[in-house]
Amino acid sequence: MPNPTAAMLVIGDEILSGRTRDANAHYLAQELAKRGIDLLEIRVVRDEAPAIVSAVRALSSAVDHLFTSGGIGPTHDDITADCIAAAFATPIDVRDDARALLQAHYDQTGKELNAARLRMARIPDGATLIDNPVSIAPGFTLQNVHVMAGVPSVFQAMVASVLATVSGGAALYSQSVRVDRGEGDIAGPLAELARAFPEVSIGSYPFQENGAYGSNIVVRCADAAAVDAAVLKLTNLFS
Repeated sequence: MPNPTAAMLVIGDEILSGRTRDANAHYLAQELAKRGIDLLEIRVVRDEAPAIVSAVRALSSAVDHLFTSGGIGPTHDDITADCIAAAFATPIDVRDDARALLQAHYDQTGKELNAARLRMARIPDGATLIDNPVSIAPGFTLQNVHVMAGVPSVFQAMVASVLATVSGGAALYSQSVRVDRGEGDIAGPLAELARAFPEVSIGSYPFQENGAYGSNIVVRCADAAAVDAAVLKLTNLFS
């Protein structure tokens, strides 16, 4: 049986402008690989409703799980929740259970649950809340879309909450071999290796060090024995 599939939608002008370096995609990719969920695409869109709605519809229909990050805070440009509701033609409003979480949190910290903060309790009808042990304001899952915060510490906590509830497949095994030759020299032998091990993913990642060229060859497969065999053959090729 093939592994479940996933995509990620990163939402935010700050990512596209270069003001913020995205760490969430890297983290999610690693966590999904551990769970045997194949990440097929990562897309970044601006804080614009039509772009978000279009991307959500396209990606959610193509994979088993769509993970989003960003745009569920208290400010005017946090429009992700509304866009998810629009993508599925679902009403959205402040929900009692989400409001209660926020009310208890702000009562404890001595802050007011004002109109801006209450925006974080707006949840589309039919959604399930995603636990947020870091800052309380919940994310949510609607159909196969998991909607999470952009702040890395909160995003990571929400990913853990979601992955505890979904089924994975076969985790990938991975080994890396450093080859101190340029890609032009190793391309032919690598192609032969790939043909010999069609079930194994073999990637070449070049580097330059002290004026010399080399590549890190990464071998991945759900079958650990196949990885070991391919790595042994690879090592013999370039020893």
